Amino acid sequence: MSPTLLGVTDEFDVIVIGGGPAGATTAGLLSKYGHRVLVLERERFPRYHIGESLIPGVMVPMEELGLTERMEAKGFERKYGGTLVWGNNEVPWNFSFTTGGKIPYAYHTRRADLDTLILDRARELGALVIEDATVKDPIVEDDGRVTGIRYTLRGLDGVREARASLVIDASGQARVLGRKLTEVTWNDQLRNVAVWTYYDNCHRLPGDEWSNILIEGTQHGWFWAIPLDKGVFSVGYVTRSDVASGSDKSLEDLFESEITQTGKLQDILKDATQAAGYRSARDWSYTNERFHGNGWVLVGDAAAFVDPLFSTGVALATLAGSTLSKVVDQILKNPEIEEKALDRYSSAYQDFFHDIRSFVEGFYDRSKTKGYYFNLAQDINDPEKKNDAQVDFVKLISGLSGRAGGLFDLDLSDLITNTATTED
Repeated sequence: MSPTLLGVTDEFDVIVIGGGPAGATTAGLLSKYGHRVLVLERERFPRYHIGESLIPGVMVPMEELGLTERMEAKGFERKYGGTLVWGNNEVPWNFSFTTGGKIPYAYHTRRADLDTLILDRARELGALVIEDATVKDPIVEDDGRVTGIRYTLRGLDGVREARASLVIDASGQARVLGRKLTEVTWNDQLRNVAVWTYYDNCHRLPGDEWSNILIEGTQHGWFWAIPLDKGVFSVGYVTRSDVASGSDKSLEDLFESEITQTGKLQDILKDATQAAGYRSARDWSYTNERFHGNGWVLVGDAAAFVDPLFSTGVALATLAGSTLSKVVDQILKNPEIEEKALDRYSSAYQDFFHDIRSFVEGFYDRSKTKGYYFNLAQDINDPEKKNDAQVDFVKLISGLSGRAGGLFDLDLSDLITNTATTED
């Protein structure tokens, strides 16, 4: 098998487009289950990416991949909770992940390090990873089934082909297959823009808040402050796109002026030095109308993305990747269940995503009290009110809610049993 030779079409069980957390998790676990997996990544790792603060839900797939001890050995900053300046009276308040269940912490991490760790693990488990590869088109048969992709390699002439039983789009917001095979719906309520940079020689929050993420609201938006290592913080400002476009200030000037409205953040930065240039992104929150089709399926940001207020992106991507790997494993063994199995994956994924998005939409109303936000989480996560509302709040923002369990523990046994019975 030689994917670098012109004129050779390579055959795999699964092709994964994208080597970020969703793609690498899916590919690594499928390889662990014994399948032939090709990963095509447009960039060369390590590469920069925003999204540096994790939530406990991510630790479940990291455990499956055998990476939890390596994450600790890397020296990633443990994250035990968060500090918020949010709500109608703007009094700072905290949450602790210990309130929400069995996983008491996650990490803050430079994504270049984390993403490389996961992709390297996929290689160790047997996936063939090709970097500097740009996917051009899906290969679509006369019956409409996607059976592979065409791609190019940076610096080399010619278009290569690879074929597989199933193609997984984990290409993030590029949505390589999604753009061609389904429509996207943007969330107008969460059409936001972010601008961020990095500071050195920052102060920490006091006491038990030492490693908390700080989320501090201002009149027209909010800031994040994430302790990465030593005295370095990632600091970003998020506001509505229409507010930013209607301002006579650049995003950078808006960032600087809005910092003057903060309290906790100014304390962190009072002796700090800006240590990097500005970066920006806009119009995050969206979902694809379909998460799968004939021979293809979406995972991670390629499927849907919600505003980064509670740092759910990597956890949602890797949890979905873990589930998809189990679903695809069963599909490869029982091809006749493909459509129903992917329907079930899609429904569970969309339910979990909908819960997070609904909560973020409600949380953006900063005229409410802390108790209101707790109750909002309970209404979404625990309508029968079996738990304390604060517990439901932490479970939801930890990525460990009931819907997450429904995604992670997806059961396909009835599909396989029914198929076997029919065949008999």
